[in-house]
Amino acid sequence: MDKHQRIRNYIDNLPDPSQENPIHVMVSSCLSGTLCGFDGTSYGEYPIMLKLLANKNLHAHSFCPEDFSFGTPRELCNIHGGDGFDVLSGKAKVITESGKDWTAAMIHAAERMLALATQHQVHLAILTDTSAACGTQVIYNGHRKSELTHYREGPGVCAALLIRNGFQVISQRDYQTLEHFFKKLDPTHIVQQQALDFHETDWYRNYFHGKG
Repeated sequence: MDKHQRIRNYIDNLPDPSQENPIHVMVSSCLSGTLCGFDGTSYGEYPIMLKLLANKNLHAHSFCPEDFSFGTPRELCNIHGGDGFDVLSGKAKVITESGKDWTAAMIHAAERMLALATQHQVHLAILTDTSAACGTQVIYNGHRKSELTHYREGPGVCAALLIRNGFQVISQRDYQTLEHFFKKLDPTHIVQQQALDFHETDWYRNYFHGKG
């Protein structure tokens, strides 16, 4: 059973939500439309996320770790030498495109995100993939503004700290699991069976495993 199936089983076993007893979700702020991206944008629009966040049986707690520690706008930063777990273990660093070491401040932001998730007893975190902070299963591998830009599997720093502390974490690109979550929030929702989680897409399978 893969991680996403375990999370879907976990969602199934949550108490049925209501407006009085909603499911609590931690969300990367940019996914809710907040202009907190490194360039002062929200990195685009996320109609599925906005539909999800409008559900009355859900209470969202939005947070942008990078805005918390570095402000907006800011430099691009990425993980060098590993993934978020490696950063937390002191084996990798968070470095900006100009070479600044933002490791300590990123860990501080992760600790703040964990504190909020714990305080609000969130049931699920939905985070922005590929981010050095919020990436859930894919991150940039070192500098992204170069001819050698490439990706690696693994979470960002904040996602890794949530996972390490037992929180269930998915990305905005995990469409099948999000469909499953819609069904939990609204039993009348018809699940789109053709929807794929990110790791099931042709891009992911070709890039990381050489198969479509």
